[in-house]
Amino acid sequence: MKSAVIVLACSAGAALAQPSSADRVYTADQNSNTISVFNPASAELLGQIRLGNPRPDVLSPLYKGEINVHGLGFSPDHKTLIAVSNGSNSVTFIDTATNKVKGKTYVGRSPHEGFFTADGKEAWVVVRGEDYISVIDPQNFREKRRIATAPGPGMVLFTPDGRLAFAVSSFTPGVDVIDVKSYSVVKRIPVVSPFSPFLQMMPDQSEVWLTHKDVGKVTRIDTRTLEVKGVFDTGFITNHLAFAKVDGKLLAYVTVGGENVVKVFSTEDTPRLLATIATGALPHGIWASDDGSRIYVGLENGDAVDVIDTAAGKVVSRMPAGQAPQALVYLSGVARSGDGRQGLQPRANADPANVALKPVRSMTGRGFVVARSLGLTDALEVSLFKLKPETVYSVYLGSQASPVGSFRTDQKGAASGTMIGPVRAFAGGEAARAASRIVVMEGEVAADPASAALASAP
Repeated sequence: MKSAVIVLACSAGAALAQPSSADRVYTADQNSNTISVFNPASAELLGQIRLGNPRPDVLSPLYKGEINVHGLGFSPDHKTLIAVSNGSNSVTFIDTATNKVKGKTYVGRSPHEGFFTADGKEAWVVVRGEDYISVIDPQNFREKRRIATAPGPGMVLFTPDGRLAFAVSSFTPGVDVIDVKSYSVVKRIPVVSPFSPFLQMMPDQSEVWLTHKDVGKVTRIDTRTLEVKGVFDTGFITNHLAFAKVDGKLLAYVTVGGENVVKVFSTEDTPRLLATIATGALPHGIWASDDGSRIYVGLENGDAVDVIDTAAGKVVSRMPAGQAPQALVYLSGVARSGDGRQGLQPRANADPANVALKPVRSMTGRGFVVARSLGLTDALEVSLFKLKPETVYSVYLGSQASPVGSFRTDQKGAASGTMIGPVRAFAGGEAARAASRIVVMEGEVAADPASAALASAP
């Protein structure tokens, strides 16, 4: 159940410095294979850095660009942005002043996120499809060594003193604590879930908070004792989190993709839910401005970034982005001259259409569909949850006699996939909306809205 929206009073908010035109917000756009670059002061998209072509071009045997631009990290001086592409196993180093690619490193199978060490001399990239961290020299862009970890490292982050690194996992229920000097794991901290895609440190570095996407929880780890301090519930498809100080109190902002909200928690020993802020479709990446006056939220299914005013506790603007933004970071003081558009290209993608799927025959099951234009064709991305495990479900569009796709759920009753073809019934208008109703049937049977497992609103 969603809590009521609470306005977070911030009497000192008006006195805080607003984000500067020299600052930048970046999103890693997985489907369009771009990095979207925003001016937070004017709340506008400046343009995109294109690292590859959008889907389905990546299926060509002659394709050369990056695939699935997914993770973002940055150097301590904010002069270098790194973009991790998990489909092409690459790490791209970008000059934030010019938006130009400086170099590229290819690593092992399916890297996920990367960050620089505290001294900026190395870039550590987790190779989630394997069991190690790739250590890269950012001067010559060569891999220096590999650090063995638990299978599926999901993200790594460093303490400011550069002594320790914390690596969460996407396949192992534990957090690896790494001694940076010796490149060795000194402790593995058990956690409640094997799927932790993101971690963030409190501003005073006293705690590491990590999200558990599969079970909708957040774990807190004490960086002094290296023990779990607590675990609390957050919600369905918990993605990333950020911290901001509001009216003198440190608050945690958590993106809950399955509910299309950002939840705001206190950071005391027993966190309290203070607010639920409605956002666009499937909030994913999140980062705060340096002064905490704004929170930036990437909308994975909305192809946009929502801007939250932390004093008002609500979304105050929306900036168009590339397709399926994943990671999001905020970097201050990177644009020192010009309008910041050098090296950027205009946004090429149109806005998507989102459809929620709700249960028909029972109270279980849910899902959502995203329709995106790909030029001559379109993509229909379907995500299904909480259905019968290991069961085939057929997806019908409108009154079509044949399904547009079929899926087999996993052991948790979830399935997802993308169909490519003409689905322009989503373009708009009453007739189009009527024709574009989506019905999900259990098994390979004909469409019947009355006996469907899931369906969109009529």
